[in-house]
Amino acid sequence: MTGAMSVMHPSTMKMKGTNMPAAARWISKVTLLMFAAVLAVPDASAQEVDSALLTHPPKDSWLTYHGDYSGRRHSALTEINRGNVANLTMQWAFQTQQAQGIKSTPILHDGVLYFTIPDNIWAIDARNGRQLWRYTAPPNNAFHIGQRGVAIYKGHIYYMSTDAHLLSLDAKTGKMLWDVVVADATKGQWATLSPLVVGDHVIVSASGDFDNLQGFISAIDPQTGATQWTWYATPPAGTPKSTTGGSGWMTGTYDPELNLLYWGTGNPTPVLNGQVRPGDNLYTCSIVALNPDTGKLVWAFQPSPHDTHDWDAVETPVLVDGIFKGKPRKMLMQTSRNGYFFVLDRTDGSSLLTTPYGPVNWASGVGKNGEPIPNPAKEPAPDGRIIAPDEGGLTNFRAPSFDTKTNLFVVNASPSYSLYFSEPADGTYGWAGADYSLWSRSEIDAIDYQTGKIKWTHDLGERRGGAGVMTTDGGLVFTGDAYGNFLALDNTTGKTLWHAGSGGGIGGSPITYELDGHQVVLMAGGGVLYAWGLPQHTAASHAATKSKTAH
Repeated sequence: MTGAMSVMHPSTMKMKGTNMPAAARWISKVTLLMFAAVLAVPDASAQEVDSALLTHPPKDSWLTYHGDYSGRRHSALTEINRGNVANLTMQWAFQTQQAQGIKSTPILHDGVLYFTIPDNIWAIDARNGRQLWRYTAPPNNAFHIGQRGVAIYKGHIYYMSTDAHLLSLDAKTGKMLWDVVVADATKGQWATLSPLVVGDHVIVSASGDFDNLQGFISAIDPQTGATQWTWYATPPAGTPKSTTGGSGWMTGTYDPELNLLYWGTGNPTPVLNGQVRPGDNLYTCSIVALNPDTGKLVWAFQPSPHDTHDWDAVETPVLVDGIFKGKPRKMLMQTSRNGYFFVLDRTDGSSLLTTPYGPVNWASGVGKNGEPIPNPAKEPAPDGRIIAPDEGGLTNFRAPSFDTKTNLFVVNASPSYSLYFSEPADGTYGWAGADYSLWSRSEIDAIDYQTGKIKWTHDLGERRGGAGVMTTDGGLVFTGDAYGNFLALDNTTGKTLWHAGSGGGIGGSPITYELDGHQVVLMAGGGVLYAWGLPQHTAASHAATKSKTAH
């Protein structure tokens, strides 16, 4: 049900059994059964998830991996705010009882949460954490590094299995409707991403950048599972004087007004041996804009031309409309793994700003097109090269957020240094070298997109964290540190306002939504999903204050 329903609990219904006629007692039993049926069946008036709902998601939902098409991961909810966040209490916790941690971003629709770990999908009641159904995939030998979630559309749940199949399941029951192969797991491909539904297209991709494989992005028919189109980042393996790679293993974003799909691609292969693949190696380590109806490339921008450090450019392409240097712009922003912050005009991919947001020493400068210029002296070599950032990057899969209240781009960053080697004996396949991280730490950085300057930093410790970031109109930044603690920070200073231990590593991103009139924050630590909210008296006080303000 989409809203709270006020009914009398059976235990409070007093019946005068000794004086009640048999027919009346029978009617009362039927009444109880009817109440039970009403409580068990979802509200038939609930709005189905279609293109209109995905374009304008309501506040009692979280319908895509990023919450909406923009990738901003910012919520307009204010019930939980700077003044009361210290009072957050746990409402419920759901234990997956699995060794793998939760890296997925849960999807919320109609009071039901859907989330994943590799080979598993759960549907649980968002009000109490009660399991509604669970799907477990057959055993497979693919790489089980993580799983980032599902998509929902017209009563279907779409899931990319570890062995790179796209599955369609009934959202109410978890029954599998169809299963289609997206990529060949026997060749070394696997999948972790959450699909993105755009129009009548389920947009998917797969990983496989350890091997010399062709990267791609595909659109699948949501009803039949048929492939509608495939865009390839690189030529087929074996093409002379070319590279392979460019897998799009993270979920992209979409602009409905421009009808453009924005996606990041991964590294070229062989990974560290760049001598056998001269040139920029398009379209690896790139941000590409595609027409979602045809798969045709509209424009591309390459954060890491001729990458030799495994710096995938799959980090979220965040879409922001605003003023840049006095002029209204439709912008795309990315904190890239290679250590640079990019601001592009997303209508044509032209550069507005390119600047480092941490230690970077691999480029000799920035070209006129805004793309960094690799320094050949910083390519891996047999005697080693000290490079900043390290192979894990200044950021990575950790979701950033754009705070529309402060106009700050907030990201979980890892300043770092690494020692890179090329190993000629490894030849032209796979990694073709080695790297060793020398030092790293974690911090939350808030970046002014107009200048690229960092406005504030929150230190997370000398250990690389995995938590994403979410901001709210309540003046808060929700994230986690490298030691398994949930955090709420002041969005203007980075000061800690609330924290709670999770009992495990944090590898996913927070979400928030309104349920039964009150705001909930959902975060995962280890294999446990936690729901947080305000005590009822605090929530009621906020509602009363809001009502007075409105009048």
